[in-house]
Amino acid sequence: MSDLGAGFGYLMKGQRWVLQHGRWFGFGLLPGLITLVIYAGALIGLGYGADDLAGWATPFADDWSSPWQGLLRTGLTALVFVFGLFLAVITFTAVTLLVGQPFYESLSEEVERGEGGEVHESGLPLWQELWISARDSVRILLRVALFGIVLFACGFIPVVGQTVVPAIGICVSGYFLAEELTGVALQRRGLVLKKRLGLLRRRRSLVLGFGVPIALSFLVPFVAVFLMPGAVAGATLLARELVDPDAGPATGPAGPASTEVRAA
Repeated sequence: MSDLGAGFGYLMKGQRWVLQHGRWFGFGLLPGLITLVIYAGALIGLGYGADDLAGWATPFADDWSSPWQGLLRTGLTALVFVFGLFLAVITFTAVTLLVGQPFYESLSEEVERGEGGEVHESGLPLWQELWISARDSVRILLRVALFGIVLFACGFIPVVGQTVVPAIGICVSGYFLAEELTGVALQRRGLVLKKRLGLLRRRRSLVLGFGVPIALSFLVPFVAVFLMPGAVAGATLLARELVDPDAGPATGPAGPASTEVRAA
């Protein structure tokens, strides 16, 4: 339980850091806004087409009497939209990080600079950082898709599908959101995806305490855009503890900022 609280604490510290450094908060809004417009259009299209998809997938129910046909197709329509929303929550962070890669790298470095100690830099050209980030995101999304398929199928189980499955889905979303966000700082340290996932597995409660609140908040329209800069800042602090559990924040993200800020 202490790790769950500590993970949530890193999220709050990250939000406090960007609020006290308004320039970084402002820069961080643009990538999220661009991604939000794209995703909003996709979800609206899914909302209009989900019922047609449900009808196409259940031709055997054409001759069913009322209310069974309506119940089946309404339930399937809801599951299709929930599944789409689940994927949107997971992929939103990956796409936003990819769009805002130069800024988020600079933000993460500035957070570490304010914490003291070594500020890690990848030393790689931007195109290579983007390639690694995109490749790792695809690998994560494949894992998420497998979980999503299983959870989607379990959604048809009475009671369990409407209670336990959504809760597990939020935990899965939060876990992989935390991986995407901490990846900004961990990738700069030269850690490949396999090693990053290993670090997260060793501190599952800490990671869930950080990621689950983000996953829940991302379900609210527009909230994800405003939380992204602080989420990256908090994930940087979390990454420091994952790599060195005894280090911890030296001054906290609200500590004095570096006087020399590298522009995004």
